[in-house]
Amino acid sequence: MTLLFDSADPIGSPALVPIDGERCRQPDHRKPIEIGLVNNMGDAALRATERQFARLLRDGASTQRVRLHCFALRSVPRSVAARHRIDRLYSDIDDLGRVQLDGLIVTGAEPRTPALRDEPYWDEFRRVVDWAEAHTRSTIWSCLAAHAAVLHLDGIERRRLPLKCSGVYAAKVVRNDPLLVDLPVMARVSHSRLNDLDANDLSGAGYDVLTCAGDAGVDMFARRGRGRMVFFQGHPEYDAATLQREFLRDVGRYLGGEREDCPAPPENYFCAETEARLAAFRLRVIAHRRPDMIAELPPLALRPGLAAALDGTATALFGNWLSLLSTET
Repeated sequence: MTLLFDSADPIGSPALVPIDGERCRQPDHRKPIEIGLVNNMGDAALRATERQFARLLRDGASTQRVRLHCFALRSVPRSVAARHRIDRLYSDIDDLGRVQLDGLIVTGAEPRTPALRDEPYWDEFRRVVDWAEAHTRSTIWSCLAAHAAVLHLDGIERRRLPLKCSGVYAAKVVRNDPLLVDLPVMARVSHSRLNDLDANDLSGAGYDVLTCAGDAGVDMFARRGRGRMVFFQGHPEYDAATLQREFLRDVGRYLGGEREDCPAPPENYFCAETEARLAAFRLRVIAHRRPDMIAELPPLALRPGLAAALDGTATALFGNWLSLLSTET
């Protein structure tokens, strides 16, 4: 599946569709930036991830044309419905070399084992890392993919956090870099992870830490090799509602007995009134845990200005990345 678009496209929420038909016959001599997306996200987030990255690439494209190609690891466990979609619209990673990709984006996945080397897709994922290092100008690795890539490349082990890191955090620039040009003053990034990478481990292995996210630690870092690798511990691609959807999913799992700990709301995310109501709700469900208590969840409202801050940060980051790809030779 391939999506072709530029900043002039009137598509509010891009949906991935083949680029055939009349539009493909219309002459346009601008050479597009070729981007690959290896989408490893869980079944429930598969389509949302497609839309999120397509939207960011479109919004960051400026006057450039971007062509997005979607790939999947066959070793990621999938439901029948998700597998059917992938079979119809995605290519195998064996096909990564069929186009001359300028850049690659590799997403995280929902963890299934404590150790990354025990994940069912580990061997196939390592092949993607080796291919990306040799064949692309730059690759973005997101969240769990960032952890798995540095483990394979340099043996850097992630560390389990005592509590899940979930929330929106200020991205503080700690090193000047072309990827961070014109980053908004109120730069904000979503984080959602159970593990963490230590800044000293990364620096000691030759990685450049670019941004930190307050209590969430390292946010963005980079590695220079044959091509430049960029790593996000967070999720700049998340739209404003994504953490809310994850929170509701986790509350449902807790009430249904699928997890032992009652999830805390994402940090710096809901408005003050919602936070107070959720605190009271959390006490009730811990004391009287029943599946039907999901109906007692209070109305949820985000902090004012949060959506604009997230969008502004992500658009700047991906716009800078595309600009670098378009100017490199």
